[in-house]
Amino acid sequence: MKFRAGDHEVTVTIDGWPALDRALRDRFAARQGFALATLNLDHLTKLRQPGPFRAAYDAQDLVTADGNPIVWCSRLARQPVTLLPGSDMILPICRIAAEMDVPLGLVGSTEDSLAGAAEALEAQVPGLRVVAQVAPPMGFDPAGVAADEILRGLSAAGVRLCFLALGAPKQEILAARGRQVAPEIGFASIGAGLDFLSGQQTRAPAWVRRLALEWLWRLLGSPRRMAARYGAAFRDLPGHLWRSWRMR
Repeated sequence: MKFRAGDHEVTVTIDGWPALDRALRDRFAARQGFALATLNLDHLTKLRQPGPFRAAYDAQDLVTADGNPIVWCSRLARQPVTLLPGSDMILPICRIAAEMDVPLGLVGSTEDSLAGAAEALEAQVPGLRVVAQVAPPMGFDPAGVAADEILRGLSAAGVRLCFLALGAPKQEILAARGRQVAPEIGFASIGAGLDFLSGQQTRAPAWVRRLALEWLWRLLGSPRRMAARYGAAFRDLPGHLWRSWRMR
């Protein structure tokens, strides 16, 4: 399923969990890295402008649908994809990693959050090995020298799967950089997923997510930070729906 972001085109390459499961197992078996992004409406809005975020998205090997508007558009275009948010993929991906003995690394917001997430993951997924935890400093540049040092450190620790919980666009830019500096590592950008696991943030209840209202939960929880983001995204939504309808 293809989406327009200004004069640019973005493709959801993974239509559901079975396709992602196969892709990850193939990559792990071949000891090949990857960059996995989860496309949502906010990303499409950000991708309207040329720059590092757009270049990073072009470097992603795997792209899933993270957000109901992306799924709605795919259905309108009769090219349906399944909702695969980053937070929901963490445990299933970890089960594959444990089964195939793939060491895991975590890169995220704070040391406390990472420690809590690592403890929760190892408790819930028997056999999983978390071998590296990195909390970048404030002002971290995902395309700078410090980023390369982090990536080389992950590689030296034996990491072959790394969850990036830095938020867009930092996590996608770091994943794209990782494809060059540590090509044997699979990088999955998962947003606030590790904070949810560690209890540093509270995710919307399941019934709220089933009603496609997680955006409202996040808006009410952080109105200053989220209002402008959702305002711009919803401004662009009718155009995406119209283009998807025409693709039928």
